[in-house]
Amino acid sequence: MSADRSTGSVATAPVAPGAASAASPVRRLLPWILSERRRLALAVLLGALAIGSGVGLLATSAWLISSAALQPPVLELEVAIVAVRAFGIGRGVFRYAERLVSHDAAFRGLSRLRLAVYDRLAVVAPAGVPAYRRGDLLERLVRDVDAAQDLPLRVLVPYLAGGLVALGSVVLAVVILPAAGAVLAVSLLLAATVVPWITARAAADADRASAPERGRLNADVLTLLDGMGDLTVSGAAGTWLDRLEEDDRRIGGLAARSARASGLASGLGVLLSGGAVVAMLIVAIPAVRSGALPGVDLAVLALLPLATYEAVVSMPVAALALGRVRGSAQRVVEVLDAVDPVPDPAVPAAPPAGVVGVRLRGVGAGWPSGGEVLTGLDLDVPAGARVGIVGPSGTGKSTLLAVLAGFLPYTGSVRLGDVELRDLAGADLRSVVGWCPQLPHVFDTSVVENVRLARPGAPDEDVRAVLDAVGLGPWLDASPHGLDTSVGEHGARVSAGQRQRLGVARVLLGGHPVVLLDEPTEHLDEATADIVAGELLAALEGRTVLWVAHRPHGLDRLDRIHRLG
Repeated sequence: MSADRSTGSVATAPVAPGAASAASPVRRLLPWILSERRRLALAVLLGALAIGSGVGLLATSAWLISSAALQPPVLELEVAIVAVRAFGIGRGVFRYAERLVSHDAAFRGLSRLRLAVYDRLAVVAPAGVPAYRRGDLLERLVRDVDAAQDLPLRVLVPYLAGGLVALGSVVLAVVILPAAGAVLAVSLLLAATVVPWITARAAADADRASAPERGRLNADVLTLLDGMGDLTVSGAAGTWLDRLEEDDRRIGGLAARSARASGLASGLGVLLSGGAVVAMLIVAIPAVRSGALPGVDLAVLALLPLATYEAVVSMPVAALALGRVRGSAQRVVEVLDAVDPVPDPAVPAAPPAGVVGVRLRGVGAGWPSGGEVLTGLDLDVPAGARVGIVGPSGTGKSTLLAVLAGFLPYTGSVRLGDVELRDLAGADLRSVVGWCPQLPHVFDTSVVENVRLARPGAPDEDVRAVLDAVGLGPWLDASPHGLDTSVGEHGARVSAGQRQRLGVARVLLGGHPVVLLDEPTEHLDEATADIVAGELLAALEGRTVLWVAHRPHGLDRLDRIHRLG
């Protein structure tokens, strides 16, 4: 029952003490993103070979053209001719291979990170996630996780590969003319350090703010889509559209600031590259005049900076990408550090066997976004008994079920048979206790797959049996696809009552000895509700049942009623 739970939203989820401060957000993601170290090392090598082939192509071409002007024997030029062809072919081949290997490594790491985020959400949900709006949480799981791929693709591989090639070019220049090597080294150092620092500072604020702004926009869009009907009827849709336009303007402004920083990086790179060529000529021409440098090497030194700058031109872009990764990494780490409200015990107890009773003494509980709803609750449900829980909205009926399902922490004592509930691991607890919420979620797949979630691998015969038990047999018989009938997105192809019955069917298929039902007949008409209540209780014969209800349908068939409030 939604009345028991607040839906307020705040910006971030609780973070485990000391977890965020132990390492920067980007470093926290490295174990996942850089998990394919061998592939990344190969990508760096291939990237260096690709850029190095470009440098070799231009330098060799310059030497070949200069030497050919002196009309030497052709045999003296054969090696250079072959080298030009090899560098030209190798440049494309190595670049293609680098793209394949680096993206393969990045996507493998990305899949591990996304699974880690999803696994954490599965652990802390539902009590640990109400701090997030749904659209913002989706943005964190999808786009913010995706942004982490820029760390190997746009930061690590370009920096390392470019650094190797830049070092090799400086060594080549030193061999040809030491002074030219010094000029090239200074120029490349400025391009690899100062320019990225300037551009990163220029875009820092925009990069930090862009990820939260996108999350806000997604959350607002989802809110608008979910409530479009009500907003349109009440005349508030225009206000929400204006809000979305304002969100979009803010994101556009941040993108423009980041684009200006990228343009600044490109401009500074061009200036440094041109300056390096001029500086090379300044130190090389006197050396040619004095005879210290062969004339054919002058063209090599003049064009070497142009080719080598391919190695460092991506470094300012990498600095910008790193800024964006930091913003997204912070949001991902907040999810990874979300506190589990009901952590597993250090030494879990063995789950009780068979049908067990439920005993509560002095139980208090509430949702993190609200105050305590249950206080001092005492309740005894004998093994195999069927007990109804009734009471006004807000008295804690659904909160009680959430406690019994292991979703909320509690004070006092809750025992399943002879075992304290908090002493059980979450997976063990949910093998004993099955829960059917008031609004069960249905996935955009077939009926059989939606029900089979409760027991993966269950044969179609078992699925059909529980569907018959909740009164969906005639509907399936009338459908041409039977069990393979699609329910549509958000259950668009089924009625509210059919959706409720699918949720109940899941519980039946799970075979849990303790079953929690949150208003299982809420969306059914009176006649159907009476029929389904009878069929449901007959199917649950021998199990311990707690039935939360507002309506009286089915309550007369229960062993007793407990009133809250």
